[in-house]
This record gives sequence, structure tokens and C-alpha cells, in this order.
Amino acid sequence: MLDAVLIVKIAFTILGEPASKANSREIVTRRFRDADGKLKSRPMSIKSDKARDYECDALKQIPPKARVQLTGPVRVILKIYYASERPDLDESVILDTLQDRYRTIKRKSGAVRELLQRGVYVNDRQVRQKFVFHGIDRANPRAEVTVEPLQAQQIALALESDLDPFEAIV
Repeated sequence: MLDAVLIVKIAFTILGEPASKANSREIVTRRFRDADGKLKSRPMSIKSDKARDYECDALKQIPPKARVQLTGPVRVILKIYYASERPDLDESVILDTLQDRYRTIKRKSGAVRELLQRGVYVNDRQVRQKFVFHGIDRANPRAEVTVEPLQAQQIALALESDLDPFEAIV
């Protein structure tokens, strides 16, 4: 993993129109075996096919140089261009796409997480600032992505200050 201080800015474009993760969830029945081996089922909410397809396509478009696995807090700037006014502005599927990809392998010693694909950052919980803009481009829907590390020492200084860190923004 690279040190976030060395990276100034990561910028690239993902072609295609992102699906709204929030408004297009699907309810499915997931079957599983409990600790006693009995077959059980429960309803689950999953991403729609359109959201999963977009995520799969977008993963292929992230440049290898952008997959630096930033570990500290980050700022994300997204300019999302839709093909029409109809979709809601929803950046969540893009933020999910930018994080590391893991799979869980069951072993006798317990479950182990294995890294499948490096992301721009380790987890989207690292996003501390996000700026999301809506645009229309009927011929070329896309998401222009910029990720910048936030300097950890700046956050520490703001927390040590007697002033409310958000007071200066107003």
C-alpha cells in the first residue's frame, strides 16, 4: 500500500450511466444452513442487476495506476453525467466500486478474507468529504472521478482546536 502523503490526486473517467443503488434494490430469498445443519431461508435486499452490471463494467475501467489502496481519510469529487433527467443523483455504487474487493474462503480454521482486486482506497468508510455534481450528456453518460487523500495531521489539528472545525466553513 502506498503512503497517502505521496499521492496528490487520482483522476479518471468511468463510462456508462450508474444505477441508483438505493432506489433499485431487489428482495430475494437467501437459503442457508444453520449451526444444526437445518435448511433455512430469509429475505435479503440486494443490488439490482443494473447496479451490479454497472459495477462490473466500472471495475474494468479503473486504471491500474489508480489502484493505490489509500488507507487514510479521502476526499472524493464526482461529476456524474446522466443520459436524461430521470435518474436520481446517487453516487453510492461508484463509491463501492472504488474500494478493495475481497472474497471469503471457508477453511477448517475459520473464514479467511482474500484480496481479489486492489481499489483506489481500502474501504468507502474512508470518504470524509464528498462533492457530487449532476450533469446531462445524452451521448456520453459517465462519471468523472477525483480522489484526494486528506492529510492526517490536518485532521488532528482541527480536532485539537478549541473552535468547531465546521465553524470556519460557514
